[in-house]
Amino acid sequence: MSLKKTNQYLDFFVKKNDSDKAPSAPLRGGWAGLSIFFTNPLYFVIAGEVVFLVFGFFFPIIAPFAEYGLLIIPIFLTADLIILYSNKNVINGVRNTLDKLSNGDDNFIRIVLENRYVFPARINIIDEMPFQFQARDKEFNLTIGPGKNKTLEYIIHPVKRGEYSFGAINVFAKSPIGLVQKRYRFSQDMVVPVYPSFLQMRKYELLAISNNLTNAGIKKIRKIGSNAEFDQIKEYVSGDDFRTINWKATARKNKMMVNQYQDEKSQQVYSVIDMGRVMKMPFEGLSLLDYAINASLVISNIAIIKQDKAGIITFSHKVQSILPAERRNAQLQKILELLYNQKTGYLESDFEKLYINIKTKINQRSLLLLYTNFESVSGLQRQLKYLRRLAKDHLLVVIFFENTELQKFIDKPAVTTEDVYNKTIAQKFAYEKKLIVKELEKYGIHCILTDPLKLSVNTINKYLELKARGLI
Repeated sequence: MSLKKTNQYLDFFVKKNDSDKAPSAPLRGGWAGLSIFFTNPLYFVIAGEVVFLVFGFFFPIIAPFAEYGLLIIPIFLTADLIILYSNKNVINGVRNTLDKLSNGDDNFIRIVLENRYVFPARINIIDEMPFQFQARDKEFNLTIGPGKNKTLEYIIHPVKRGEYSFGAINVFAKSPIGLVQKRYRFSQDMVVPVYPSFLQMRKYELLAISNNLTNAGIKKIRKIGSNAEFDQIKEYVSGDDFRTINWKATARKNKMMVNQYQDEKSQQVYSVIDMGRVMKMPFEGLSLLDYAINASLVISNIAIIKQDKAGIITFSHKVQSILPAERRNAQLQKILELLYNQKTGYLESDFEKLYINIKTKINQRSLLLLYTNFESVSGLQRQLKYLRRLAKDHLLVVIFFENTELQKFIDKPAVTTEDVYNKTIAQKFAYEKKLIVKELEKYGIHCILTDPLKLSVNTINKYLELKARGLI
């Protein structure tokens, strides 16, 4: 009989300490909070004793041994109880997590246990997981030496933003005898929020600061022409563009001097996120909205690092929020808090209201990264006039998603009539996506058709390309 299925046959002297609500404070062991669970070996021993008693009835030579067993089992059971309960607070534990978790990423959870028994304690740990993971518990078995600490580590992978409630850490300790086990229940009830993927943001931030973005698949974009912002005059070195020679400075210094330029700064970059029903489609656990939110956080951080201003616009049947583009230190935290609470709706998005709000509230020409999803050309046509109007006043990039599941049907050899039908339909939908790209490009609207997993990389590439071409 396993621990999970074993009934609590003996649970006495239990006094719940309702005032002990601190995250790392245990319900005290010893007689103030005693909880006993019988183990499988005890049941096996009792079953063996019953067998001996039955055989002793038929074979008198075995009867004395069976009677001795009736005395030995209680002695060992009493000794086990004394060993486990003679000291208080001999097992301590705490769960360590970040103050917030990152959505769509592997997050590490650590449990630190301390054994103050004078013998190696055999430990079974059951960590009560948040209900979002649909896992009743996380279980570990280990042995901790006397006076030793041990750290356990496991990974959770949340796929939804929101609050995640962890329950208690249940620690079951056994002595070397192993007939009973004592439960320690650590009051680790805690609520941890899951935010948009800040781990992904930090990854690209570190790569951008170290100029190693190519390691993450970011292309090196050759700059076209010269940038508009003057930086300084410096001495010519081999490789500098002759067209940047400053002849007046050269005459004064009596050596070759050139003008040095830098990327234009303080350009406004808005991530415009469609919150309508088209963004509810799931892909590998995350919705398209969550992919868009994670990418928006990454590109906003990259834009701020590049000395541009970052802002957020979310909309569905109405414009839900507009965070003006800024470059202040607190801007990224504002973006993170705004994106944390966004949810998709079931209504169709109103691009007309989006256009009106952008027209009235954003006066400076800006880069608009519009995250949405179009499945057909007819769906695009209904919104195209508003996209064209936006593209007149701003640099618009429409970002939508490939249906990667269709590729499985396209690549699968058609054997049956049903296979032919599925493959034809899949090819039709894939072709529709390419037609949407052509239709947008016909009106001078930039677009990205991307696999959801490559969304952040492709968005950064497009941003750097537009910067290099001097379009923003």
